[in-house]
Amino acid sequence: MYVNEVKTLMSSEKPIRTAIIPAAGLGTRFIPATKSVPKELLPIVDTPTLQYIVQEVHEAGIETLILVTGRGKSSIIDHFDLNEALEEKLKRDGKEDLAQRLHEQCSLVRIVAIRQQSPKGLGHAVLCAKHIVGDEPFAVLLGDDLVDAKVPCTKQMIDEYQKYGQSIVALMEVAQGDVNKFGICAGTPLSERSLQLHTMVEKPPTAEAPSRLAIVGRYILTPRIFKILEETPPGRGGEIQLTDAMATLMKEEGFIGYQFEGQRFDAGDKFGFIQANIFYAMKNPAIRPKLLQYMQDLVNQG
Repeated sequence: MYVNEVKTLMSSEKPIRTAIIPAAGLGTRFIPATKSVPKELLPIVDTPTLQYIVQEVHEAGIETLILVTGRGKSSIIDHFDLNEALEEKLKRDGKEDLAQRLHEQCSLVRIVAIRQQSPKGLGHAVLCAKHIVGDEPFAVLLGDDLVDAKVPCTKQMIDEYQKYGQSIVALMEVAQGDVNKFGICAGTPLSERSLQLHTMVEKPPTAEAPSRLAIVGRYILTPRIFKILEETPPGRGGEIQLTDAMATLMKEEGFIGYQFEGQRFDAGDKFGFIQANIFYAMKNPAIRPKLLQYMQDLVNQG
């Protein structure tokens, strides 16, 4: 049985034209690799993690991407700049396809870079983009969350937003022992994959978690979130928690939880990073046979 009536907002008439990717974190879980290389540029096979996410933004039909960076992250912006000298060299070497690929990655979306001068949390990183987003709904994608899906996860969520007119958060079911690692939600089913949320709590103790539905790094938010973030006091670790602000927004405007279709990888975690590399390598026909044989050899040796 699903709820039939959902409060809708006038803002649903506005298209979602802007996305924010917070990319100011230090990547301490990958030191020493991230001492000089931003974690967002660590490769999944041969493609930086962030590039997969920018591709998702493009495929969702979003026009402008705001990268919120920090000190030592200028190479992220450089990665999406044209490098005509490199492209010309590749062409001279007969690598036209690779030159074209590099050129296309620089023209997927219009990129705006802003600096988060102090590491005050995810909520603060989103707030840094307020003056660019303006009075429109927008998407947020975390820079180390990969989702492989036939329909891009962000596009799925934009479609849900247009249906319900409320902010949307991506959800996935996790093991009971992992609920204290995530923001956890509970709500009333609206459809097979959507819920009208009534509870949203950041990293609850395992015994107190209202469900096993965990928030992952995809959001569609109405502009009201900016005012709420400005008034949200620091939470865990002295940081402004986006989940705290979303809980307030849920009470004011309503909030939809959406269990997306696709395979998610936490590329900010060492094991999740390895999983992502294996998964995407298996999708590469030039690598898949050798990788399968290698893994079989490892099993046989074990």
